Amino acid sequence: MTTREIAAPLTSTNTVGWKPVLVFGGGFLALIVLLFASLTQGEASVTMQTVIDALLHPQDIPSHHLVLGLRMPRACIGMLAGAALAVAGALLQTVTRNPLASASTLGLNAGAYFIIVLAAVYFPGLKASMPLLLALIGACGAAAMAYLMGGGRRSTPVRMALAGLIVSLVLSSFTSALQLIYENQTSGLFVWGSGSLVQNDWVGVRYAWPWVTLGIAGAIWFARPLDLLELNEETSASLGQSVAFTRFAALGLAVLLAGVTVSVVGPIGFIGLIAPHLVRLIGLRRHRMLLPASALWGAVILVGADTVARMFHSTLGELPAGAVTALIGGPWLIWLAIRGIREQRSAEGSSSMSVGNLNRKIPYSVLVLTVSVALVLLITVSVMAGSMRLSFLEVWSIWSGGGTELARNIVFNLRLPRILVAAMAGAALAVAGVMMQGALRNPLADSSIVGVTAGAGCGALLLLVAWPQASAAWLPVAALAGAFAAAAAVYVLAWKKGLNPVVVVLVGIAISAIGSAVIQFLVIKSGVTAAGAIAWLAGSTYAKGWEDLIGLTIANIILLPLAWLLGRRVDLLAFGDQVSLGLGLKLQRTRLITAAIGVALAAAAVASVGTVGFIGLLAPHAVRLFTGQHHRHSVILSAMIGALLLVGADMIGKLVLAPKEIPSGIIVALLGTPYLLILMYRSAVRR
Repeated sequence: MTTREIAAPLTSTNTVGWKPVLVFGGGFLALIVLLFASLTQGEASVTMQTVIDALLHPQDIPSHHLVLGLRMPRACIGMLAGAALAVAGALLQTVTRNPLASASTLGLNAGAYFIIVLAAVYFPGLKASMPLLLALIGACGAAAMAYLMGGGRRSTPVRMALAGLIVSLVLSSFTSALQLIYENQTSGLFVWGSGSLVQNDWVGVRYAWPWVTLGIAGAIWFARPLDLLELNEETSASLGQSVAFTRFAALGLAVLLAGVTVSVVGPIGFIGLIAPHLVRLIGLRRHRMLLPASALWGAVILVGADTVARMFHSTLGELPAGAVTALIGGPWLIWLAIRGIREQRSAEGSSSMSVGNLNRKIPYSVLVLTVSVALVLLITVSVMAGSMRLSFLEVWSIWSGGGTELARNIVFNLRLPRILVAAMAGAALAVAGVMMQGALRNPLADSSIVGVTAGAGCGALLLLVAWPQASAAWLPVAALAGAFAAAAAVYVLAWKKGLNPVVVVLVGIAISAIGSAVIQFLVIKSGVTAAGAIAWLAGSTYAKGWEDLIGLTIANIILLPLAWLLGRRVDLLAFGDQVSLGLGLKLQRTRLITAAIGVALAAAAVASVGTVGFIGLLAPHAVRLFTGQHHRHSVILSAMIGALLLVGADMIGKLVLAPKEIPSGIIVALLGTPYLLILMYRSAVRR
């Protein structure tokens, strides 16, 4: 799939007549209406007449101070942030030739947020004095990772979006680890990390407006060179265009605008995706019109989202602006995916399963034996490790029926069921990744991509908030229901496009964003502490018992053999749609069954240990390095490596900061990140 295949149905080539009047006139009118509506919303009731009087004839009375000192700064920072993110999105889409690019999809927001949290822990003085510099460093680093790992200029829009999503997940895991370990130093950053427009004075506006104005003005100054960037490089160069300089300058301006926004209001997503596409949808494509129009409509969207959220303040509480924009942007991305992808196109050549392999093959039997021995040894070491350390001889004595009563109780009632739950969950998540990648023919696919993880989290948290007295036995049921509901939504929406892998991925990203927004709202609404919310959302094997193991074991016994039996058909999927159909494969049915098994495995794991990520990406890739594309081998070895990863993460998490525990999901992300980035780079280089 190319940029034109997505953008063409949404754009027109001409910019004439009534279109600028509609875009700018309608935008200014909508912004004024929303601005006044925003000033009337909040905990205290303020009438429109009071707002007008405060603006035209301010007096030293409480209602006027409320409007001018609290609500007006919030509205102004909303306009500035919306304009900045929209222009940043338009610049990124032009430079990368990727209609899915924005500050959130390329990881800029996550990078800036991570660096600011890092500074809050280790350099609090620097965070207070130089937040913009920190945000720029984080945004630049994240953008570079996403751009390089996605394949750079050779990347496809979907691959770039996936690379940005994975970079965001990696950095979010690092951020979560810092927030959990240093809860006191980062106590005020959890809600802010969801994107908050709350302002107590004009300090944020005074700080942001010069940078935002400079960034937008600079972008408009480059309007003509940016128009030429949409041509091929040879044509641009023949017209006197310095392609490298223009690209670098535009990226710098986009990073500046995103960094300023994050440093003041936190990471807010989707504005940079919605506003430029909305303007292009009407027909303004030249950058001298596109950029200011995007800025105007970005301000309209963010102020409108914040106004709508505050209308429900009395019943729902304070909703983060970032969560509201995700609820708006998710459906927009779904519409964009369904409308923009042509029928029966499968993005051939853009979703190869190859990530490279070792030059020297290792026999499959040797691999199985090696991983089996490693898993047994790790389980034994994990049984020995803990607040009360046991020697190998003591553990061996317990296995043989001996040992003290206390030691047997620790092993059989506390440690062993927890370790086995980790092993079973790791195996399920790894095989779920194998199935997802096979069904979507994309090596970067995972259960998180199709919304299973976010759906499960929504289901479980919704139960906790709506029915806090419910038995713990209902929690896995709620998580399973949420996971299947999210997956069903993805596949129903993508069905009309023949379960096109590109459409499934894009809709899955959108559903994940919506689910994450709902989770953020539920966490804030329920009053869960930041550390408790992070631990639950990261996934943990803490305090798991035999009852948790039973359900997970039953699911694995049923689903893992089914995954293995699909071997030849999933191998055929890797050749592409046309080849698979030519070989007699029932494409849609095979893809649906394969993905359904992956969803079921992931849902079972999430219901037991929470939203552990990355295993479904790491384990299948590690196996392919040794075995290549062989589904049945991948299922068995991935299950074993997944078990190895999560058991190891569980052991490390309970020992590093004992007696305090780090959730297993965070440990997996920390350990697997370098490996994952290397794999992404190798996959990009081989394209």
